[in-house]
Amino acid sequence: MDLVREKLLFLISTPTYAFFIGAEILFSYIFKKHYYSTKGTLMNVWLSALNLGLDLLLRGFVLVFLTYFFQFHFLLIKTPWIYWMVILFAEDFTFYWLHRIDHFVRFFWAVHVTHHSSEEYNLTIGFRSSVFQPLYRFIWFIPLPLLGFRGEDIMLMYAITQIYGILIHTQFVKKLGPLEWFMSTPSHHRVHHASNIRYLDKNMGMVLIIWDKLFGTFQEEDEAVKFGLVTNLTQPYHPFKTIFHEWKAIINDLKKESSFKAKLMYIFGPPGWSHDGSKKTSNQLREDSKI
Repeated sequence: MDLVREKLLFLISTPTYAFFIGAEILFSYIFKKHYYSTKGTLMNVWLSALNLGLDLLLRGFVLVFLTYFFQFHFLLIKTPWIYWMVILFAEDFTFYWLHRIDHFVRFFWAVHVTHHSSEEYNLTIGFRSSVFQPLYRFIWFIPLPLLGFRGEDIMLMYAITQIYGILIHTQFVKKLGPLEWFMSTPSHHRVHHASNIRYLDKNMGMVLIIWDKLFGTFQEEDEAVKFGLVTNLTQPYHPFKTIFHEWKAIINDLKKESSFKAKLMYIFGPPGWSHDGSKKTSNQLREDSKI
């Protein structure tokens, strides 16, 4: 992403975040909603800072990586408005699958779980980043330069969609009429952050909800949402246990007496899988609850 576009995006996004977060904090206080806590907000800032630092360190490498694959592109869209429209859909589609893998493969869930581990839900949760995701996220975007999209444009579009993705982390905005049909809305994303059994691993889209509707991960918000994990953290504000607790759980599971296949499943199977039925995946929980 060139410096001019990066600075412009920063100049637009920073006051936008400040305005909406400030307004949400004010309304939360006025209407006694208790959506914010000092410890929770500081934890979100801490996780965001770690993720941003790693992202900045890798940015040059990621651009070189994507540019390398661009030389093998087999398609090139020359009409600017079509180029940007297609890259939006292609990037959002790619993110959907990245996000879906983060939820259905435990190795990646161990990274992503920090984003879901808060029992609070407000705009700062959008900054509660999966700290180590920048280490592998770019691999999923290899198809985009092959389709003729330049590395700096892919990174710019990802940053733009991230802005939207952050702003839908709110409880104040209810349903948005026809936009609910095709956009990821605050209502859809509340479902994504819920620990209700019927809501687990649903609504993965960043900007568009059409991917969830096409690939079977869509769920309407039709019951009160309980935020957090199925089993919430005992030390929710610990700066390191919040990041590494699932890795510790994986190690503990690997120590159990089980087959080699079971050990692979504890790493690469779905979160909640167990060889002895002591834990349940989201699909097993739904089956048990007849949902």
